[in-house]
This record gives sequence, C-alpha cells and structure tokens, in this order.
Amino acid sequence: MTRLVLVRHGETIWHSENRYAGSTDIPLGPRGLEQAEQLAKWAAGAELAAIWVSPLRRARETAGPSEIATGITARVDSRLREIDFGQAEGLTDTEIRQSLPEAFAAFQSDPVSHHLPGGEDPRDVVQRCTECFKEIERMHSGGRVLIVTHNTLIRVALCELLAVPLSKYRTVFPSIDNGALSEMRLQNGQAALLKFNLPLDLRVAERTELDEPDV
Repeated sequence: MTRLVLVRHGETIWHSENRYAGSTDIPLGPRGLEQAEQLAKWAAGAELAAIWVSPLRRARETAGPSEIATGITARVDSRLREIDFGQAEGLTDTEIRQSLPEAFAAFQSDPVSHHLPGGEDPRDVVQRCTECFKEIERMHSGGRVLIVTHNTLIRVALCELLAVPLSKYRTVFPSIDNGALSEMRLQNGQAALLKFNLPLDLRVAERTELDEPDV
C-alpha cells in the first residue's frame, strides 16, 4: 500500500483574476507563500517517504519549505505539470468567452472531447500522470508521498483512479483549493480516497481520525 498526498500549489499572482495559468510559469503570490509554509508545518510531522513535484515554478515554490522541513529533496517530474490550455492561457473566463465563444461553450459542455483550442487533451494528461503515480507506488511501496501539483491534473487523476467519467471532471470536482490536501491509498491497482480538498490552514487537516476506520 502506498499513500499519495496530492496538494495543489499555493495561490499565484494571477489568482485574484482567476486566469488560466496552465503551462504558463508564474510565481506564487504572498498568500501562496504563506500556504507553502503551512504545508511545510504539516509535512514536518507527516512521516513522508518522498516528495515529488511539478517542474512549474508555482509548484516548486510551494514544495520548497517542505523540503527544508523534512530534509527530503523533491523529485521534479514533468509528468506532474499542469494541462496546457492553449489559446486560453493567461485569459479569464470572460476573456475566453469573448475571444473564443463557440469553443468555450463546447469546452464547458464537454472539456475532454472539446478541450480548448491549441491545448492539451485531458486524456493525455491522465496517461502521463497515472504513469507517474504507478512509478511512485513502485518506488515507495508502503510509504506516504507528498505530490505538489495542479488543479486540473488532480481532478482528472481522481476521475481516472475512482472510475468517474473523465468528461465530468469539472462538475464532480469543481475545483481543488490552493494549498489544499487530498490523500489517496493505492494498493494492488485499487484506489481509495481518504481525504479530499482539506485546507492546511485549519486544524482539520491534522486530524488522523479522517483516515479510514479500523473496523
């Protein structure tokens, strides 16, 4: 059994405008840096076997304090990068709707069959991230691994692992909060969701009773 702790990076400088960051390499904002420190406080007592992280700056900056707190050097893996939103990169919903009205309407109805123009197919994201998770499971069997990554990647990964139709990733999992923690157990090809979208700035994230029951 391996436990994967999936954490979305902290808030970025684009957060207040809700711009599609995707593959754009932007830094954390002040609140995001605070969330990185909160994650480090959690990580210090989490008995982690490893830390894996997306290569994008906002994820690296989020993982950095946890590396210091645990003494673990994070492994950077490009398979954990966020989906590329193509022509929507850097735009808000309003701006996308104005510049790509038909494409955006189709994306909202089915973000897989009609992913944003010039962007990455979510099915390719699922393939690369699940390959990465399988490698983590093999390398750290029996351990607990912190994975600092991104909003859409976490949502499509959860759909794949929990047998939720991928086209529903935006409705079943509307959003993962910045700095929030979700934890999964992987064992013999089976996945179980133990925690979901817990904010690390609240003590609830420290409560071990949120794990699976002993009975």
